[in-house]
Amino acid sequence: MSDLHKALGDITSIRRQLALTTEFRGYGPVTLAATGLLALAAAAAQSRWLPAPAHHPHAYITLWIATAVLSAALIAFETLTRSRRIHSGLASEMIYMAVAQFLPAAAAGLLAALVLALAAPTALWMLPSLWQIIFSLGVFASCRFLPRPILAVGIWYLLTGLICLSASGAAALNPWAMGLPFAIGQMLVAAILYFTAEPTDLTEPTDA
Repeated sequence: MSDLHKALGDITSIRRQLALTTEFRGYGPVTLAATGLLALAAAAAQSRWLPAPAHHPHAYITLWIATAVLSAALIAFETLTRSRRIHSGLASEMIYMAVAQFLPAAAAGLLAALVLALAAPTALWMLPSLWQIIFSLGVFASCRFLPRPILAVGIWYLLTGLICLSASGAAALNPWAMGLPFAIGQMLVAAILYFTAEPTDLTEPTDA
């Protein structure tokens, strides 16, 4: 029985090693582009209904967290279906690796928002820059199993985050300070994934 357990453990290790050395192709360009449009929609909503976010920090954070959660849900749904189609037997390992690389950044962004909302609402102006910088770290962490040009996306978010950090007060909370960087960044990801994809990745499966 111990030999069987050892063999199963060896197979699991091999599968994980394959996942580590295989380019992840579970992210869909169309869905990534859609999340960019969601960022623009959220910025437009803030501009229309929340012109003074510094006076309504909870509403501001709720709007952008809701946008992030919806975007994550869309990405997760397509990632599951695409990974099972493209990566087949390695789908579970590939999805695990993708989540493991980006989850720390996502958790840090959520916790930063909660801390600012509960303990330091006057420092809310820092949230757009913090989210973009933290997001860039998640992108950098994911670069090793995504197409190389994705590095440019990490640089983009880092630069926009630093630019936002140089602002302060109401200027930093401008809706487009959050909406435009994420919209452009997600569109850039979508374009890179589209132009580096295998032809079969862009072809939907047909019924036999």
